[in-house]
Amino acid sequence: METHQVAQVRRFHRLVTKRAGALEDHFLGRDRPLGESRVLYEIGPRGADIRDLRERLELDSGYLSRLAQSLAGKGLVVLRPGEGDERIRRAELTAAGRAELEEMNRRSDDAARAILAPLSTGQRERLVEAMAEVQRLLRVSSVRVERVDPRSPEARWCVAQYFAELARRFEQGFDPEQSIPAEDGEMVPPVGAFLVATVEGEPVGCGAVKTIAPGVGSLKRMWVAESARGLGLGRRLLAALEQEGRALGLDTLRLETNRSLAEAIALYRSAGYVEVPAFNADPYAHHWFEKGLA
Repeated sequence: METHQVAQVRRFHRLVTKRAGALEDHFLGRDRPLGESRVLYEIGPRGADIRDLRERLELDSGYLSRLAQSLAGKGLVVLRPGEGDERIRRAELTAAGRAELEEMNRRSDDAARAILAPLSTGQRERLVEAMAEVQRLLRVSSVRVERVDPRSPEARWCVAQYFAELARRFEQGFDPEQSIPAEDGEMVPPVGAFLVATVEGEPVGCGAVKTIAPGVGSLKRMWVAESARGLGLGRRLLAALEQEGRALGLDTLRLETNRSLAEAIALYRSAGYVEVPAFNADPYAHHWFEKGLA
């Protein structure tokens, strides 16, 4: 990356932290700093597990625990064991906490209006659109792609979303029982891998590779949530799967896909996959691709 890009990011950080009031001990004029205020907001009216808060905010467990204890000491939060698992602590707002959250939201709205007020209508639209684009790109920069157990809740959820989308988009619908299977045991080392992409702890994509012959692997379950499309996540997942394939000792990757998945077909072609004659009898496939990993 270029030096001027790094410098611009730093200038942006300095301006935003100043305008957002992050440098003040009394955030939004309240008797608490930004850290406590953000945790209070994330707990919200429905409450939240401390573990989920830690993943969502990407905070050290000790630091988050101190923030939660501070809020509890001020009577804004109650900490109790989670339902069904006493090892998981849950944070819930008290009546005072809910009132504080309402006031904080009101003051946040006022602060946002104060930023927009001096601008013309056109300038407001430009600023809001630019902020939305920055938010989308920052979400991409925070994406984490990790190998997980295909039986894990996040993997199961992603596959369910993937199957549901195929059922919507395929002309004849989609029945996983009719397609070439990818069993859980085929998607774990040393014969395979299952990857999940997350943003702030929330799954937004998945993909798997499994060995189908000596040196040959098959890509399966490639899916990206609609909210995360157009930002390069599919290409990033594909590159990570290819890296997993190399680690498994594979020389070649294959995949089959349906003609309705035009964006996926374009991705595979641009990533160096070459269309080849059909190498299996998947009833939903119209295109078969192959790529060498050398």
